[in-house]
Amino acid sequence: MSKKVLVISSSLRSIVTITALISKGITDSSLKYHLSTARTNGVTRSEMAEILTHIAFYAGWPNAWAAFRMAKEVYADDSAVESHGGFFGLGEPNDAYAQYFTGRSFLKPLTVPGETVLLANVTFEPGCRNNWHIHHAKSGGGQLLICVDGEGWYQEEGKPAQSLSIGDVVTIPANVKHWHGVKADSWFSHIAVEVPGEDCRNEWCEPVSDTEYNAL
Repeated sequence: MSKKVLVISSSLRSIVTITALISKGITDSSLKYHLSTARTNGVTRSEMAEILTHIAFYAGWPNAWAAFRMAKEVYADDSAVESHGGFFGLGEPNDAYAQYFTGRSFLKPLTVPGETVLLANVTFEPGCRNNWHIHHAKSGGGQLLICVDGEGWYQEEGKPAQSLSIGDVVTIPANVKHWHGVKADSWFSHIAVEVPGEDCRNEWCEPVSDTEYNAL
């Protein structure tokens, strides 16, 4: 009796290979080769963004971040690539939270709310920033910002503003008043990660004035 041969698709084989390499911390030219092969085998840019985001939770963001940069190069000439938003894309106008922003922002959810940790790519047009706000929590909570495109600002109340660029990660403690946004002459995108906690809620405060912003 002949032995049954199990065959997986070339795209799935590429995904498994990429996952294994990133998990082992191998982010050299071999990873870029397999990212290119994955694209050739039919893995789309949006699918790769979701795959790498999922891997990041298990392999760690430092390894995944190197993969994001390589993937951005591999898919750079993709006809569907948007001019802003980085590798994850621009998303839709952030109308639901427009009242808490000066200028226009865009939102692209990367995970499904309620199913896992909430991640979303937030993009700011030049001059845009959110209001001062606080992520309240009884325990845990807060937010992480992972900068993926352009240049921006992050500032906590009573402290100097911190300049942000691609690859920077900001840990925002719970119960700390702060704001973040783009530099005046740039677009800026970051992934916002909601840190789980007890009794979490957001408090939106006053806008960042033009005087405060233009002094940076």
